[in-house]
Amino acid sequence: MHRLIENGLMFGNLIRVDSPILVERYNRALKHLTRFETTLTDFHIDISGYSPEIGDELGDDQYLNHAGVNRQFILLTTEQKTAPLLNAKFSTSRGILKQFILDNESQLFALTTRDAVAGELVNSVYHVEQPARLFDIRKVTVEADTTQGTVATAHKLREMIDDFKTKQDAWFDDVLIGRMISLAKETGDVTRNPVTLASAEFGQDNFWTAHFGGMYIFRGVEHPAAIIHGDKTALKDLPIAFEFDFDERRGIAKFLELNDLVEPIVKARGVDAAAILHQKMDFMVAEVAATMEEDLTGATRRDLRNLGRRYAKLLPEAWQGLAALARWAEEDGPWPKITADHPAYFYTLRAKDHADADLVNMLLAELSPLDIRQLFICHKEAFYQTYATWSDKKRAYVVDFLVREYQVDKAGTREALFGHEAPMEEPKAAPARPAGPWTNKGGYEIRHDVIERVSPWGRVGRK
Repeated sequence: MHRLIENGLMFGNLIRVDSPILVERYNRALKHLTRFETTLTDFHIDISGYSPEIGDELGDDQYLNHAGVNRQFILLTTEQKTAPLLNAKFSTSRGILKQFILDNESQLFALTTRDAVAGELVNSVYHVEQPARLFDIRKVTVEADTTQGTVATAHKLREMIDDFKTKQDAWFDDVLIGRMISLAKETGDVTRNPVTLASAEFGQDNFWTAHFGGMYIFRGVEHPAAIIHGDKTALKDLPIAFEFDFDERRGIAKFLELNDLVEPIVKARGVDAAAILHQKMDFMVAEVAATMEEDLTGATRRDLRNLGRRYAKLLPEAWQGLAALARWAEEDGPWPKITADHPAYFYTLRAKDHADADLVNMLLAELSPLDIRQLFICHKEAFYQTYATWSDKKRAYVVDFLVREYQVDKAGTREALFGHEAPMEEPKAAPARPAGPWTNKGGYEIRHDVIERVSPWGRVGRK
């Protein structure tokens, strides 16, 4: 994994902790939550305050996530909102932490100038010894305070102030006044500068979990289902209407269609669909070329096209399906019959514009693992696991590609692949882009007039 780390593709955007004051605050919070302390004087933390260096020191990568259910966190700075979440067990955890920081940013900024804020993502389940226990998780509540209990103390002081204002003869209650003065020394003037954190509860209807080999749970849709990465027969008595494993492609496709969760890339507005298809095809060529021990260092679009010709007979059926779809998009060729059984099917889809688009794109990334760019963007855990199985030559090619083509414009790439136009508005004029192999000048512009005229995308599984 050293190549990934050196190029900022793993452990990127972590927050460096190297000042004695911050280390001392972190240790105070760590001891408060776990009874452990670190001897390190320099380390990095993610959005939850987890440090891979401290995890290595303690021999426990889950030291802030016991049993992988109720994630604890340590906030030293509001800048942690930009950091990733490492060793995630639930797809919703980072979003919850980021939203909590954003909703309370000014308060957390004030609190972290004097102390660390420690807390937990709390739900009613403490251990998922059985898969069915995952379905008991309905909501997650964020509980947080400083290690000195500043928020709780301020709450007590506000209650005393209310009593003081409403209680008859409160001016003569020396005990109450004395306690108020004592608490105010800890919290400051809570009437002018309230020390409080907004209550935060988040529904947990649709999510991915790493437990039991990986599972997608969709409960907040019209037709609920669980999609399991592994043998579904090993997970018994799940309290949900339908269960699919990754081999049940027709079932998954039907689930996505019935709940209106996906759209074909070639019908998406505002994207260079053919360019995206060609890039996916290039990744498949690279897979074959790496298997044949070809040197892919610095491989260009032209290099991969030449390799594709050389190993044409070895290219997978998924490549053939995407090539046929690209011919339809670019050259008004015949519409290819790509049903749910076809290996190319899930490569041709992306999530529609809805609240669970990230989760659906995460699922599609696992269903189309040869698209290394989508796998890296949408499902880091699966990408790192798959990366470990590749040859060194393929690793070098993938890292080089991600650095050249993705790192330089992350937001632009994600927008191009997964963004959506407002359904009732005309698309705004796109800014001019430099010519390159994936721009319209490269010859890969999707013909929207053909899409509107033909609109051939049928129901899943239709012959």
